Amino acid sequence: MAFVKNISNNLPDEELVNQYQSTGNLDVLANLYQRYMDLIYGVCLKYLADTEDAKDCVIMIFEELVVKLRKHEVSHFKGWIYQVAKNHCLMRLRKEKNIPVTIDTEFVHLPDFSHQEDGIDKEMNFTNMEYCLEQLGSQQRLAITLFYYQEKCYRDISVEAGIELNKVRSFIQNGRRNLKICMENQALEKQK
Repeated sequence: MAFVKNISNNLPDEELVNQYQSTGNLDVLANLYQRYMDLIYGVCLKYLADTEDAKDCVIMIFEELVVKLRKHEVSHFKGWIYQVAKNHCLMRLRKEKNIPVTIDTEFVHLPDFSHQEDGIDKEMNFTNMEYCLEQLGSQQRLAITLFYYQEKCYRDISVEAGIELNKVRSFIQNGRRNLKICMENQALEKQK
């Protein structure tokens, strides 16, 4: 994938993010994205296990960024783009396999289930995640859902849900911790 101009190639990511968000200049976004194309391709290849599908996703993710990056507060672009790529691939896999949409379990740093290639095991993990999400308190569940499903920033969640900004952070942190505990308990139950 070749990009038009080499703009501000030695500026930090955060500066390029700010430039793109304020101007909408696609050359700025393209140069920022080009820094992480290998990373994004690697993520896509890991999840999709097909070189052509991975290449297609690299292009599709760039197209998503044109809109997403202007809507979201991004303080650490590399980590954020990694999550965007991972979520894109997981959503693609779920659509192909008709698996219900759920929050990516790796957001809550659960044990690695990637060694489980059997679709039934993966579907069970998604079902467990849905169950655990329902076990959260209503404000934790709302904050987690808006943050991970709808990719809203803390400020947008605060406004939409009518929750103080510092409480949004707390609900997301505590919700993630509670999801992790619940998922670990579910995994232990399956082993019995």
